[in-house]
Amino acid sequence: MALGPRLDLRQSQSLVMTPQLQQAIKLLALSNLELEAYLAEALEGNPLLDAAPAGREGEGDEPGEDAPAPGEAPDPDLALASDAGTDLDVDFAEERFHHDSASDSVGLSGGDGEGIDFDSFAAGEETLHEHLLSQVGERFSGVEAMVAEQIVALIDEAGYLRADLSDLAQRLGVPLALVEAVLAGVQGFDPSGVGARDLAECIAIQAREADRYDPAMACMIAHLDLVAKGAFPQLKRICGVDDEDLADMIRELRGYDPKPGLRFGGAAAQAVVPDLFVRRIAKGWAVEVNGSTLPRLLVNRRYHAELARGAAAKSKAWLSEQLAGANWLVRALDQRQRTIVKVASEIVKQQEGFFLHGVAQMRPLTLRQVAEAIGMHESTVSRVTSNKYLSCARGLFELKYFFSSGIAATDGDGAVSAEAVKSRIRALIDAEEAGAILSDETIAQKLAAEGHDIARRTIVKYREAMGYGSSVQRRRQKALAG
Repeated sequence: MALGPRLDLRQSQSLVMTPQLQQAIKLLALSNLELEAYLAEALEGNPLLDAAPAGREGEGDEPGEDAPAPGEAPDPDLALASDAGTDLDVDFAEERFHHDSASDSVGLSGGDGEGIDFDSFAAGEETLHEHLLSQVGERFSGVEAMVAEQIVALIDEAGYLRADLSDLAQRLGVPLALVEAVLAGVQGFDPSGVGARDLAECIAIQAREADRYDPAMACMIAHLDLVAKGAFPQLKRICGVDDEDLADMIRELRGYDPKPGLRFGGAAAQAVVPDLFVRRIAKGWAVEVNGSTLPRLLVNRRYHAELARGAAAKSKAWLSEQLAGANWLVRALDQRQRTIVKVASEIVKQQEGFFLHGVAQMRPLTLRQVAEAIGMHESTVSRVTSNKYLSCARGLFELKYFFSSGIAATDGDGAVSAEAVKSRIRALIDAEEAGAILSDETIAQKLAAEGHDIARRTIVKYREAMGYGSSVQRRRQKALAG
């Protein structure tokens, strides 16, 4: 074999993703809030990009070059609404109208026709810690107030003190007796039961507040585990009461709040803004992108012409780069919206039974089925459905909600969605009577009689996922409720 330099020609194929293609793929997976932050950064970094209110274009501002024309609906039975050329005055008698936000679906006035509900714009509720700290100054002063503030800071949102008093006393450099005395005062704050270290102490504080902490009630509170097990004969013997007194005590016990802190607001919950609106029309379904959450980008060509006039060659190259970037972003956003609408339209088409009749009519659906139907890759559909929400007459749903595995039918004819089976299990459990609690095996038999071939262990998995206890636990809860 000869050793020496040589030249060879080889042909090969490889998939190369340009930076713009990578960025376009990233845009698909972004949620509304993430995309809003991304566009704010783009507007700040590119002087040729402007944000305009929906439905208005500034003079000299145009969409990106070579922007694709509006597409047609993928199916004649599935009409896609468009926001192009929509007037500000909306005729709600029309089958197709533009949504700018969720308020467009319900109107500005409330159900009673009294106009806008300004209470919805009120400040957030007072938190538990704010409520407790407002009482510290009324009860304590000096060192005791400082200790009380530290105790309040260690109380969780349910109202329980999750700290060791010895460690707290050592950290603050005060006697343990002082910390215990201050805690006793904090436990007298509103709401009753706050500052307790466990459930028994929380219930005992509320019983003392109601002047019902007699020896029999104290004995029952000390044996809450027997109450949870429903061991009523044992409780009667320990507490020394008869059936009538025990029933009264249990009824009173159920009136106490095991988590008094939850009466107060915590962190403000952030409302989910829908990315899509779906509504029924005469010819099928209207699917529309929510345009109120994102700015409408325009390319300021007049500004580009002014800057390019008389600019140096290096500056012109930079301006050309910014113009190309602005045009690309406008086209990428347009393509993103079209892709989202295309995927959502196919989901609506596949799950029409859900939109018409509810979760019981949901069909098993996979990402691959949607991808094959619309001619896209499965990974693209996965990105489109991530962190996207759809608003319809039945509520607000994540797009991922409509994808679920199928449960085979007993007759071998088709399958039903796992969500539909969960809905049926929920209905069976909610309809149980105290003396007729259904076991997992019985539920499986009932579903089999309805045509669903489902194993008992699958029933257990679905039941636990929905937060329902076993038949023994549900029977015990029914007995306590009775």
